[in-house]
Amino acid sequence: MQEHTINGNKHTVGFVGGKFLPLHLGHVYLVTTAASYVDELYVILSSYEIGDRRLCERDGIRYMPPEVRLSWLGQEFHDIENIKILHSKDDRWGDDYDWAEGSEEIKKMIGKPIDYIFTSEHSYDKYFKKSYPQARHIVLDSDREAFKVSGTQVRQDLYKYWDMLPDCVRSYFTKKVAVIGTESCGKSTLAKKLAKIYNASYIQEVGREYCERYSDRLTPGLFDVIAMEHYLLQDKKLRRGDKIIFVDSEATITQYYLDMYFNETRSPFIDALVKLQDYDLVIYLEPDVKWVDDGFRFAGADEVRMKNNAKLKKMFEERNIPFVSISGTYAQRFSKARSLVDKLFESKIVPLKVDAVIR
Repeated sequence: MQEHTINGNKHTVGFVGGKFLPLHLGHVYLVTTAASYVDELYVILSSYEIGDRRLCERDGIRYMPPEVRLSWLGQEFHDIENIKILHSKDDRWGDDYDWAEGSEEIKKMIGKPIDYIFTSEHSYDKYFKKSYPQARHIVLDSDREAFKVSGTQVRQDLYKYWDMLPDCVRSYFTKKVAVIGTESCGKSTLAKKLAKIYNASYIQEVGREYCERYSDRLTPGLFDVIAMEHYLLQDKKLRRGDKIIFVDSEATITQYYLDMYFNETRSPFIDALVKLQDYDLVIYLEPDVKWVDDGFRFAGADEVRMKNNAKLKKMFEERNIPFVSISGTYAQRFSKARSLVDKLFESKIVPLKVDAVIR
């Protein structure tokens, strides 16, 4: 093993490379164990957009850009002081990968003599002996005894291996379901029930809380605050790493009520938040259940409900937000909603068509 010195002290350097597509606990074990061998460990993310996209498409999983994977590595290892994270963009990978060229790039990136290379595969021995003759190849957990998982397994059945993902990775794949509709259509009740059934997080309608806090005397500026608070609350709940979260209303609904209260007032801020939203499923509840006066609602006449319903649907369509419309009794809505949610975990990534209707 080669050794060199920094400030007169012996100092060892090693690296771990990988795609981390996605990062899983097997990777975490490899990196944290490797960090105990050396004074300085470099974790090198190798990315190749075309190849990485093909892998994700083949395995039916959402594409993970390199900046997202780098953020995962940063979150997971920020508190281990001797770990440094680097990014290498490869335009080739697989059978035609140029190991000599790749090794020279890695040596240049690290900028110091490399003492150790850490992997979990003995098959890399011949490549590392040729490309890093002064370094020692350390194989850790080659039989996957610590964590019986591989990147391919995770990509092909993500939710089966959910427990093998760090929380920072889980939040990227958490399914997000919004329940929407005009007033008195059962949004809050349905979202709460679904959250209980799936043992998931529920994000309440912040606008309702503000109506109660201000005795329904809101200002136009407060709607921006409502939209932002609701968005940040969702972001906070996502970090818990649940498989799914249920959101009561969303930013378009806030804009809808701003229009209702202040005669077509438009908020550029809320419009910007709408563009940031990304839901896996939007359930639209038709206003065909009995209207209930709770002290804050004011549009109970049948013709008014139908007019407002058409207006809200148009708002979602104008913003290119796909939704699935369901109607019927409360029991029927609950059953239909469960069926839609279950399908999120049964199929590959297939976007829902705008205004698909389940009767």
